[in-house]
Amino acid sequence: MSRPDDSGDVVELRVHGVSGASAAQVLDMQQTAQVAGDRSGGFYRPRPRCSDTGVRGVTLEAYRWGDLPSGTAARTLAVVFLLPFMLVNVAIWMRPANPGSEAAVKSLCRVLALTLTVLYVLAVAGVALDLVGWKCLASPDCLAGRSWLSWLGGRPVGQRLAVLALVPAAAIGLIWRVSCRPGRTFEAFRAPDEDGSASRLGTIGQWDAEPLVGRLRAIHVAAAFATLDLVLLLARGASDASADTIALTVITGVILTGCVGLLCTPALIDRAPGDKRLDRVTRTLRTAAIVLTVVVVVDVPTGARPWPEEHGLPGYDPTLAGLFVAQTVLLAALGLVLLWHRRREPGATPLFGLGALVVAATGISMAVAYSAELVYRVADFLDRDVPTRAGIASGPPRAYTWAIYGFFRAVLVTAIVAGLVILISRRSRRRAAAAVVARDFPDPPAGAGPRLRQVRDAVARARFTEKLVPLAVLYGCLAGLATATTTIGLLGQAPGDVIERNLGLPAAAVTFAIAFGSWVIAAIILGLIFGAIFAYRTEPYRRHIGVLWDLGTFWPRAAHPFAPPCYAERAVPELARRITYLVERGDAVLLTGHSHGSVLLAATVLQLPPKVGDRVALLTHGSPLRRLYARLFPAYVDDAALHEIGRRVGWRWVNLWRDTDPIGGWVFSPRPAPATSGDPAAAVDRRQRDPCDVVTPPGDSVAPPIHGHWPGESDEPFTEAVRELARRLGGRAGPPGTPR
Repeated sequence: MSRPDDSGDVVELRVHGVSGASAAQVLDMQQTAQVAGDRSGGFYRPRPRCSDTGVRGVTLEAYRWGDLPSGTAARTLAVVFLLPFMLVNVAIWMRPANPGSEAAVKSLCRVLALTLTVLYVLAVAGVALDLVGWKCLASPDCLAGRSWLSWLGGRPVGQRLAVLALVPAAAIGLIWRVSCRPGRTFEAFRAPDEDGSASRLGTIGQWDAEPLVGRLRAIHVAAAFATLDLVLLLARGASDASADTIALTVITGVILTGCVGLLCTPALIDRAPGDKRLDRVTRTLRTAAIVLTVVVVVDVPTGARPWPEEHGLPGYDPTLAGLFVAQTVLLAALGLVLLWHRRREPGATPLFGLGALVVAATGISMAVAYSAELVYRVADFLDRDVPTRAGIASGPPRAYTWAIYGFFRAVLVTAIVAGLVILISRRSRRRAAAAVVARDFPDPPAGAGPRLRQVRDAVARARFTEKLVPLAVLYGCLAGLATATTTIGLLGQAPGDVIERNLGLPAAAVTFAIAFGSWVIAAIILGLIFGAIFAYRTEPYRRHIGVLWDLGTFWPRAAHPFAPPCYAERAVPELARRITYLVERGDAVLLTGHSHGSVLLAATVLQLPPKVGDRVALLTHGSPLRRLYARLFPAYVDDAALHEIGRRVGWRWVNLWRDTDPIGGWVFSPRPAPATSGDPAAAVDRRQRDPCDVVTPPGDSVAPPIHGHWPGESDEPFTEAVRELARRLGGRAGPPGTPR
């Protein structure tokens, strides 16, 4: 790889947002440039070769991180199936700024994350042990024509379960292997530790997270194997409660209790990387669970008493329902903690303090839907031509039926409320947007009416982002309620029977809704899979689909070790190292970040030593720092952190924002600073009029485009901000410490 030796007065280092843009797109260095028209039809000319940025003395450089969170189709698809783990992992970072809530939120989120691992094992065990081992292998109709399965049909029940227990054991091994991919690939990317920031955002990527992830991984693997042991032992104990079975069940309970106990002590589990004793404890727990699984698998077929004649695997339904009860209690406890520690300042929106609950409940709901759909699709495959109603009535456990019903109910109600909110808020959003348009275009020509309405609608759509917060809270509450209603499965009641008895709605209609909900879940899963494939192969499509995992994998794994690795553990230290190198060789550095790139740069600036920060300026555009991150992650992005970023770059910071942008916005103030203001933060934000005009310019056929959240490196406001910050940096002045 070539390394240029030439150094300009100022190096403009561009960092893209969540789009996976190519280096040429980030640098805006395509060989042709559009001079008229739009994306459907336009006019192009060759770009001039004499200038990189249009600003003399500024050298362009781009940092492209788009392949770190995905990179390959296989890794992108893995994120789809690990999405519930990722959501619960993000929830732990959304805790309130109140330090008193940290231990409780960490403990609850980590135990909730553990329940997802248990649910993962129960779903696979439900397919292998309950559907196949217990039901299908005992049915001649199910075995007919299936030679790949019939060889187990005549075996004793214990032998069948022991053999098929290898399937969930292999699934545990697979996810264990996938989770071992480290987030930090090279030790050289470690950030400098000197002059560290007091802000928590400045610690992102600065520590070695692998010791914590290793401990969490050992605990989750131990709990996974213990869950498999519990399913086998409860099935065996239904007819043969021998001393061996009781002893093994007690040991299994001790291992599960130890896993929960370790996760409920953040001060212990978060200890420094050098604590080898704690690492030995977690590894010993994992080894004990694996050895216990071997013993249980060997012991299950040896029972002398016959197995009970039951419809389903003994003990499986109560175990599944008990897990859903535990998840409901944990979500309720998390909600109480968040409400108790929420911000109580005047003007603070209480809903913003529930981000961790909403994301955790969404992750739980998605995991339950994944598990229920897996079991139902396999049951449908094994049942062959059994009608849907009969399959739902006699198929998988009732808890899964209630889970599908609850998920469908939460999605349907949220969609209906969202539609109502769109209709009800349209008038107020359009009224506010009309005021913005009237201020930007006070004297429009007579023929500009249609274009003005398009601009007004774009501003109104952008303002709907604020309405998403209560909708997300509504869905989170409904998802938690859906998890709670699954416990009705313990009573052996089907949703159709309960609803018909209490509400008068025909049971057949409810059964149809559940079947339809099952196919909706399948469609969502397939949509995520195909979306991941197209997002990987098509960059414009990835701008929309890839946002979810690009944002989710920004945060290190601190709750669930099976979540996708954090790319910030490499990106932030790598940026800090490059900036330090450029400054030490004599350059000044202008950092420009679009969208999520501005968040990466904010975390990077907080890690730069003061001697480096004196030669750095910051230009952000389309930045979600205030609009999204300060609301969703109040413990990491707050006024103190934002002001520290400004101080570290000597308030050489310009933030460009548009009213048409649904994601980015202002950082300190939406109004321009008065000339006499002595607050440097008041001069950071600069609003861009979008579009630049509403009439078609001479020589063109269409009006100037509405940019919204798209980057605007070629726009005049961006170029002017680069010129200003380059002047304020003063160009090259020698290495740090050289008198100027």
